[in-house]
Amino acid sequence: MIRNPQDFAAFLANVRRQVHERMIPREAEVERLDEVPADLVAELASGGYFGWSIPQEFGGAGLTTEELVLAALELSQASVAFRARVGTNTGIGSEALVADGTPEQKRQYLPRMASGEITGCLALTEPEAGSDAVALKTSALRDGDHFVLNGSKCFITNAPIAGLFTVLARTDPEDSTARGITAFLVERDTPGLSTGAPYDKMGQAGSPVSEVYFDNCRVPSRQIIGGSGNIGQGFKTTMKVLNKQRIHLAALCIGPAIRMLDEAVAHVTQRRQFGQPVAEFQLVQALIADCQTDIHAARALILETARARDDGQDVTMQASICKYFASEACGRIADRCVQMLGGTGFIRGHAIERFYRDVRLFRLYEGTSQIHQLNIAKRTLARAGYRG
Repeated sequence: MIRNPQDFAAFLANVRRQVHERMIPREAEVERLDEVPADLVAELASGGYFGWSIPQEFGGAGLTTEELVLAALELSQASVAFRARVGTNTGIGSEALVADGTPEQKRQYLPRMASGEITGCLALTEPEAGSDAVALKTSALRDGDHFVLNGSKCFITNAPIAGLFTVLARTDPEDSTARGITAFLVERDTPGLSTGAPYDKMGQAGSPVSEVYFDNCRVPSRQIIGGSGNIGQGFKTTMKVLNKQRIHLAALCIGPAIRMLDEAVAHVTQRRQFGQPVAEFQLVQALIADCQTDIHAARALILETARARDDGQDVTMQASICKYFASEACGRIADRCVQMLGGTGFIRGHAIERFYRDVRLFRLYEGTSQIHQLNIAKRTLARAGYRG
């Protein structure tokens, strides 16, 4: 749903301008420094990027799902680091609060997240709880009006710079199911919380990811998302977060695909072999056609699903389909674009070489492709009445 088409068109045009004039020219700098420079972070904050999906009453833009994915398609055409820097505040870092936070929790944290004053993150994944998220071992045992957290998390985006952590921990050690899991809001300066050094990753330079540790970390019960009466509801909250975020992430896969195809087309129209532009060769044209088809199919699927979510429909399966198809399509497009550039596509410093490394992660996080295949199949079989 687009609330005001004229205003939103102007909003998208501004995002597009900033992407091409301010972000893309500094991509090499971001990769060299392995961070988004402070002046660009300040520009993102002043431009409202941190608050895209946070409700207007808390200082955000309150974008609908359709508006969010259209904005994401533009922003993600620049280096992955830019969207990652704001992405946890416009997605998994704030969405649990937006979905299930108490009025006081929302007033306390959402305005600061919308302004970029603090960065949020979701601390869910553990060494033995990735695709099987319910297997998490981080414990949160009651001690009076507090809970004491012990355990560790891994692969947490923006953990090294986060000021607020949404932490999933097991409050009922006797219940190994999702019912034993509770979501907590834990501030950075809480004693007993620490983060590891950022990982040295294959790609996505400028997007810090690390482990998070809890060592007798005492958290007041009022910091349970939804209040102290919401014990055991953490996994339900997380599923609400992931359903929306998977649609958002699918759009974030297609922005890089659009950029890579643009770069590849620019190359093949200039590069000459056998006395003519490479673009004249039919096998190259086939690669272009396959890329364009994947982009258009994914974009149509994402927009259809976003509109359905805005209409209040249950899009759990469709969100999985979006994430699975878009992330796999992006990987295919990256490979084709390297092929179109030939040796140039293998040289560090070219945008396609960087994106080739960056987008590989899309098929792993927020549900691997294989987990989404299982989810899609199980839901399809259940709709057919199969109870095997």
